Amino acid sequence: MPQTRWRWRGCVPAGGRSPEDTRDAILEAARRLFLTDGLQVTLARVASEAGVSKGGLIYHFGSKEDLVTALAVRMVHEFRHEVEERVEADDAGPGRLVRAYVRVSVDPAADQTLAQERQALEVILGTVAEVHEIWRADSRWWKDALATDGLPELTRDLVIAAADGVWATVEWGDPYPPGRTEALRDRLLALTHEWGE
Repeated sequence: MPQTRWRWRGCVPAGGRSPEDTRDAILEAARRLFLTDGLQVTLARVASEAGVSKGGLIYHFGSKEDLVTALAVRMVHEFRHEVEERVEADDAGPGRLVRAYVRVSVDPAADQTLAQERQALEVILGTVAEVHEIWRADSRWWKDALATDGLPELTRDLVIAAADGVWATVEWGDPYPPGRTEALRDRLLALTHEWGE
């Protein structure tokens, strides 16, 4: 089923942050530190990296487990949001969500470094049992959402599996060249229209 994917928005400026900006800054700091040093990073170090006191961090995330699970949830929501943004306004036919999923997953302009960082972070966070449940819940969410998208099950599963496979080549650092990626994307999109022919 679909893998969790994300594109991080980046850290916000340090001065005059709203509570949401502070949460984002803490999550971004945790992301960077977990990628370089793993989950053994202390909350004090995350707080320092985010430019907040440890008490300020604890106000938003009561424990390291809360911080880790919040980061996993953020990754899930970032990808969902990105797919929702790629649903075309004039696309009212069956498969519109699948097509948006393909546009995000089979993207010739995908940032290979971000994709590899995301994969590494998934592995690091995946050592926490609570994160496995977040991934499973996300997989169930996608199954339900895609099941109501109007495509026959076999077509839908084939297109999604192929899109995930193309994305995996980016994650593993061996992406298809742009021309090939565009051709694969266009063929997968075409498949979502051809099923009734």
